[in-house]
Amino acid sequence: MRALRPLFFVVMTLGSAAITYSSLVYFDAEELPPFMLEKLPLPHEELWLGALKVHVSAAAFAFPACLLLLSRTLLKRFPKFHRWLGRINGGVTLFALVPSGFYLSVFAKGGALSTAGFMFSGTIVMFAMTRAIAAARAKDLVTHQRFVLHVVAQMAVAVISRAMLFAADFAGLDSDRAYIASLWIPVIGCAAFVELISPRRNHVPLARPLVARV
Repeated sequence: MRALRPLFFVVMTLGSAAITYSSLVYFDAEELPPFMLEKLPLPHEELWLGALKVHVSAAAFAFPACLLLLSRTLLKRFPKFHRWLGRINGGVTLFALVPSGFYLSVFAKGGALSTAGFMFSGTIVMFAMTRAIAAARAKDLVTHQRFVLHVVAQMAVAVISRAMLFAADFAGLDSDRAYIASLWIPVIGCAAFVELISPRRNHVPLARPLVARV
């Protein structure tokens, strides 16, 4: 597992950079993004485009920040920077990334199943980030690590999903079914994987103190 850690960081960093680069067109005032054209007509085009810009900007900061916060070297050498970056990232995630994502999910391609998938992923991020912040304040590092990994895993869904869509398109699979599958499979799979690898607090049996006293 440790051997795959550097590969994960490289792939996710490159994937995040590629998504950000491809999203720059959303900020071109003279051109309608192709992603928007396929959704027309929209009831509130300006609101939707504003939410998209907020979501893209927040994701461009939050995901790389999450990857950086996983660095043990950063934590050991620059603990104050780690704490402040975590606080800023928590605010960006909870007050920009997740709310804008919830709004955009209402208009997601694939209908109700896609909307539910995006909202489920966003709910995991919101709950996990809240728990991670609370655990950090309580100095519960085991719980903090577990829920930070959940946040990172759900953000990684964006990269994994696009890779799956590329593979599905190359294989000539049905685009609508591939879109839904490439959303739900990584969302559930990443959540399950984090639960599988996350450390758990060791609970001391209630009988142990009694035996010690005896």
